[in-house]
Amino acid sequence: MSTQYKILIMGASYGSLLGTKLALAGHAVHLVCLPAEADLINKEGAIVRMPIKGREGLVEINSKKLPGKLTAGGTAGVRPSDYDLVALAMQEPQYRSPGVRELLAAVIKAKVPCMSIMNMPPLPYLKRIPGINAEALRDCYTDPSVWDGFDPRLLTMCSPDPQAFRPPEEKVNVLQVRLPTNFKAARFDSDAHTAILRKLEADVEAVRFDTGSGKVELPVKLKVHDSVFVPLAKWAMLIAGNYRCVQKDGMRPIKDAVHSDIEASRSVYNWVLKLCVSLGANEKDLVPFEKYASAALSLLTPSSAARALANGAPNIERVDLLVKTIAAQKGMRSDVLDQTVSLVEGWLEKNRKKAA
Repeated sequence: MSTQYKILIMGASYGSLLGTKLALAGHAVHLVCLPAEADLINKEGAIVRMPIKGREGLVEINSKKLPGKLTAGGTAGVRPSDYDLVALAMQEPQYRSPGVRELLAAVIKAKVPCMSIMNMPPLPYLKRIPGINAEALRDCYTDPSVWDGFDPRLLTMCSPDPQAFRPPEEKVNVLQVRLPTNFKAARFDSDAHTAILRKLEADVEAVRFDTGSGKVELPVKLKVHDSVFVPLAKWAMLIAGNYRCVQKDGMRPIKDAVHSDIEASRSVYNWVLKLCVSLGANEKDLVPFEKYASAALSLLTPSSAARALANGAPNIERVDLLVKTIAAQKGMRSDVLDQTVSLVEGWLEKNRKKAA
């Protein structure tokens, strides 16, 4: 029997996609989520639906029918030291919520290697990138103090490139993958911790899923890279697409954010790539604009950040502000990004007034 790892995943939406892929590869996964989600997942399984190239419709994977085990529960009673790896899959503002904050503190104390699959890089990860003054970025975080005490060497980042959503008409244990791209992780500082990721990568790669009419290879792999910059490839996509869904009077789909003014989208996208290269990224690790613009044609709803603002959220992940602030450290600025940041801030201000 090959090594079976125990993996703790904080967050059940993207978390259930990664968790299902790892359970499919024979590993034991525990998801930390809300009680209603946990009850359904334990009773009926986490259900992930994904498109496969060359096949009609979606393939459905139910975590109850996999070689590995997937369980779910709340934050109470979780012992991080029982796990080989922790994945952070909640939105950044959630880490300060009661229960989650204490669990994150226990993870930090247990010194378990941690892989973030958030869009917003955890603050300590930015300390692994030479040339960024991470301390000067605290204001970009909802509550930066939750990250204090984290050893950057125990933290890596994985770009959540696959696009997935919970279909509103379905139960909360159902996740549908819209864009089945790969999770791209940077290596850990230590070879031993990186070896865990490489083993997971190989196990996910080897899986063939029985659809009932034959075995198929599933998309959404875990890819491990030596460069700490690889997960930052998502920044250009977020700035050119996701955050530009936010308009003064409402939200637009990602497709429209990218394609209604393709030149503005291209210019801000390439500006973010230039920023990543100035930090030390290799151009070949980044995704060219044409490839992103073509993927964006299938993104027909507003981004999760835009939807959260429209629903009155007082806090969202501020990758827009983070990129603007890092760029300023390098003496760079973009009018398109400045405009986006001020639109997002207008919504947040309005939402906070309503909530007060």
